[in-house]
Amino acid sequence: MKRVLFAALAAASFGLPAFAGDQYIDSTGFAVSGYDVVAYRDLAQNPVGSAQPAAVPGNAAYTAEHNGATFAFSSAENRDKFAANPEYYAPQYDGHCAYGVSKGGKVPGNPNLWRIVDDKLYLNITKNVVGFWEEDIPGNINLAQGNWPEIEPADASKNVIPNFTSSAPEQG
Repeated sequence: MKRVLFAALAAASFGLPAFAGDQYIDSTGFAVSGYDVVAYRDLAQNPVGSAQPAAVPGNAAYTAEHNGATFAFSSAENRDKFAANPEYYAPQYDGHCAYGVSKGGKVPGNPNLWRIVDDKLYLNITKNVVGFWEEDIPGNINLAQGNWPEIEPADASKNVIPNFTSSAPEQG
């Protein structure tokens, strides 16, 4: 009986978000460098091996709080969608690089290096890393899911995203 109960609890926990600290925030002071996480769902996703469309900048007039961070949105409608279901829209691993997490580390994710897999938003840090990530996306997600709960909460805000210049969301 205990085994069945433990198995049921373990299975149920896979549906819950795993947290290893606060959302990554860069010098803009916003999660995902101030880009609109809801807008990714409206962008045409390119095939593996191709660059994704650029992320949509948020606007400081439309914000919402989640996981210790302020998210910016391009419209009030997107802010409201996020507020109704933040776990659906927020990037996995608190905005850290998905490939880095699969390797057991915690580095920032670049909002322009993204992919939605199984209805979840993943970010990576550099174009080279995207290539490694895309060699085995399901395997890397599996590794990252196993690593994420064990990664020590750390202040990754001190890390910068290579070859990326973030700017604060435009004022409304």
